[in-house]
Amino acid sequence: MSRWAQSRASWLKPDFVFLAVALVIPVLDLILPGFLQIGSQMRQIFLFAILGLGLNIVTGFTGLLHLGVAAFMAIGVYAFAILSSEIYPFRFGFWGALALTPVVGALAGLLLGAPTLRLRGDYLAIVTLGFGEIVQDVLRNVETVTKGTQGINPLPYPNVFGYEFVTETYQPWYFLFLGIVVLVVALNRNIENSRLGRAFISVREDELAATCMGINTVKIKLVAFALGAALCSLAGGLWASYLGSTGEPGNYDFQVSILAVCIVIVGGMGNISGVLLGALVMIGIDSLVLVQLTRYLQQQGLSSTANVMSMPNNWKYMIFGLALVLMMRFKPEGLLPSRRVKAELHHDEPPKPADRLCPNCGYPTGTSTVCTECGATVAASS
Repeated sequence: MSRWAQSRASWLKPDFVFLAVALVIPVLDLILPGFLQIGSQMRQIFLFAILGLGLNIVTGFTGLLHLGVAAFMAIGVYAFAILSSEIYPFRFGFWGALALTPVVGALAGLLLGAPTLRLRGDYLAIVTLGFGEIVQDVLRNVETVTKGTQGINPLPYPNVFGYEFVTETYQPWYFLFLGIVVLVVALNRNIENSRLGRAFISVREDELAATCMGINTVKIKLVAFALGAALCSLAGGLWASYLGSTGEPGNYDFQVSILAVCIVIVGGMGNISGVLLGALVMIGIDSLVLVQLTRYLQQQGLSSTANVMSMPNNWKYMIFGLALVLMMRFKPEGLLPSRRVKAELHHDEPPKPADRLCPNCGYPTGTSTVCTECGATVAASS
């Protein structure tokens, strides 16, 4: 297979298409009517995409059920605030605090992972769930450091070559968050295709077999926990910087962790493109579709705050629950699953006569002569 063909196949991956479309949204907002403008709401989608990509390393690549993502997001929020706020002695500013926040998150991930990663399955999930509740209570009660329910504020905004961001203008924030998403996606792609990524996947597929092949599974799981926690903390730091405050510790509760898990599962566990799609679907329904639909119905006189049943925004949890039930029933691998995960979930289905198997990775490529999983050429007789 030629180098040009490999490059073309890589650039046609859905995550690059997603990022390319995201680049033109602020331009479209200049010509679209107000009710169709979505640029300002995309920032929340970018933040949860980073959060989902962090969880995907732990749950999608390594197969560890993690229900404490909100705790690491909260650690990132408060780490950024303490390192950047004027009321503390550090005062690293926006960029310095943002660079150190993932380091703090990674250390927190190591501290949680070291005593618990010998646990498996439901037991590990319960420990991470408990960790999330502990972090939330500690942040609420250590008022001398975290300011309790009042939160830490104000926090510095980014400053690029003398231009300071403001919340009233969304475009600078939009491109900052999009640029960080691009870097996080590139990091995830490199991890996935590296020896470390293959070790993650081997632990997910069969931890005992991975141990027999010489992989230190405890070390690999610790690295996965640290990387996932670092990215979740990065998302928390960005969230705090945009809000200009940490907010109340109760904002980072179990619902945030469940939403992150839903993003990974609905999009496609173990697939970077699927996580981006999952963030777009789950957060898009909440912050774009339902909000715009509510606004439109109110303008048409079909909905009002006096009748809660007529407000589409009040139906979101029922819609989320129904979507998850339908996904688990009809497409359990997710909207855009990893080929490995899809093959595992459908291993008992007979292959289609026209399917070819990639000689390099062994996964079906349909009628295509190029494997979209590894980029290898597939002969017609394979």
